Amino acid sequence: MIRIGILGAAGYTGGELIRLLLNHSEAEIVFANSESNAGNLVSDVHEGLLGECDLRFTSEMPFEQVDVIFLCFGHGKSEAFLSEHNIPSHVKIIDLAQDFRISRIEDGHPSHDFVYGLPETNNGAIARACHVANPGCFATAIQLALLPAAHLNLLKDDVSVNAITGSTGAGQKPGATTHFSWRAANMSIYKPFQHQHLAEIRQSLRQVQGYLDAAIDFIPYRGPFARGIFCTAVVRLPQGNDEEAEKQLHNDILTAYRDFYRDAAFTHYCESAIDLKQVVNTNKALVHCDIFGHKLLVTSAIDNLLKGAVGQAVQNMNIMFGIDETTGLRLKASAF
Repeated sequence: MIRIGILGAAGYTGGELIRLLLNHSEAEIVFANSESNAGNLVSDVHEGLLGECDLRFTSEMPFEQVDVIFLCFGHGKSEAFLSEHNIPSHVKIIDLAQDFRISRIEDGHPSHDFVYGLPETNNGAIARACHVANPGCFATAIQLALLPAAHLNLLKDDVSVNAITGSTGAGQKPGATTHFSWRAANMSIYKPFQHQHLAEIRQSLRQVQGYLDAAIDFIPYRGPFARGIFCTAVVRLPQGNDEEAEKQLHNDILTAYRDFYRDAAFTHYCESAIDLKQVVNTNKALVHCDIFGHKLLVTSAIDNLLKGAVGQAVQNMNIMFGIDETTGLRLKASAF
């Protein structure tokens, strides 16, 4: 049994993580930490868990009693927390914030020992890791759309990406752009061309392609729904090929996309067009390609709280502890 501690357990990701772990055959939640909710029932905050557990939030952090901790903090808080607390060396760490996603060399040494937790490219490294940085939600959807193209060395010109996310992507704390009366039947953009996930997206694409000189022109949208991310990416293909060579390139692209995810536990290439409802409330990622002349259009879809956050985090935990990576994650999408 994997003994688990959750830090920052009162937010959306904390609640979804608890929901998954309650139904995980190899997991035992030892503590769910929340300073502001200490002593309260978890189900008083995460009301969907009413009748599912009698767990209470605690201000205690008994690290010596657990095998792994999940950090469900806001961005920038994980690094500060780890510098202020002594975590036993045997305890594995999975961080859901962005603090350790980027690998840097400082004074000739890596700035940290966290492995980037995208199982589709780093499965072996995750299995050997003590510390894992879970990818961002937009980053997961966009990388899964573009990694096979990077594998074919196709990302030579600027790539146009549009992706829309649900309101849960902004976290549980109410804000002007998450208020129902503003968000419902509405759309808006934010952080165009400068979203914080761009750095980790470029890092992974560079890892697969070997270099990345092209820009990733990413425009994020706020959507009028609670959860999910739907992404479109346009890759410009080489021009000047004769008709036969162009046809062969198109076949090679489709074959590469099918092959890249053939053995992936949750990422699936789809022959037909995809939609958001196929993935909401699941850990699945769906990817589809269309080719229009010299342009490759890739669509991808994930649930931002699951494959984009805690579902992928549990998948990484499974890999780190050497159990089937699908354990506790075989969730079914709704038919409606």
